[in-house]
Amino acid sequence: MKLLNTKSKGVLLGPLNKNNPITVQVLGICSALAVTAKLEPSLVMGISVIVIMALSNVIISLLRNTIPNRIRIIVQLVVIASLVTIVSEFLKAFAYDVSAQLSVYIGLIITNCILMGRLEAFAMSNRPWESLLDGVGNGIGYAWILVAVGFFRELLGSGSLLGIQIIPEALYEFGYVNNGLMMMPPMALILVACIIWVQRAKNKDLQEEQH
Repeated sequence: MKLLNTKSKGVLLGPLNKNNPITVQVLGICSALAVTAKLEPSLVMGISVIVIMALSNVIISLLRNTIPNRIRIIVQLVVIASLVTIVSEFLKAFAYDVSAQLSVYIGLIITNCILMGRLEAFAMSNRPWESLLDGVGNGIGYAWILVAVGFFRELLGSGSLLGIQIIPEALYEFGYVNNGLMMMPPMALILVACIIWVQRAKNKDLQEEQH
């Protein structure tokens, strides 16, 4: 059996575009607003969610036949909380500055509705391999939105990317000024809205779903 048949490809690639957790399902918006003022924390948050979502999906899928229905939500929360704690401690040990920038938002991954939604809707009723693909796909779908928003906010708001000056000093001498509004949370919402607009403009299926 192929590791990536048509169904598996749909599970993996669907969340990147037509079933994106942020722009289509409108989940996880809070972190998109909170951590995307700079590109680095956006990247770290995105990678953290990919890892946590993939592992939690696999673990719950492996345990799905042994979890009593009445405590399944508790078990899911325990699995997510354990993985979030491990990732948080790892960041504190090896990327403390970024961990400090992310502040409480790493911990709030525990309550991220994307994770709980995928565990309940997919991992509880599918095999580990498909659940892994679903977790990775939704994690990447979430992460690329954060990275795109963080990219434009840092570039236009401070003229840099990953702390490296991108916009040349000569441009500032000609009168260019960084857009301070980009560093404010409402601009993250506006950028997400622009991504949603472009996405729906290119995908007629999403336009039809609105009507």
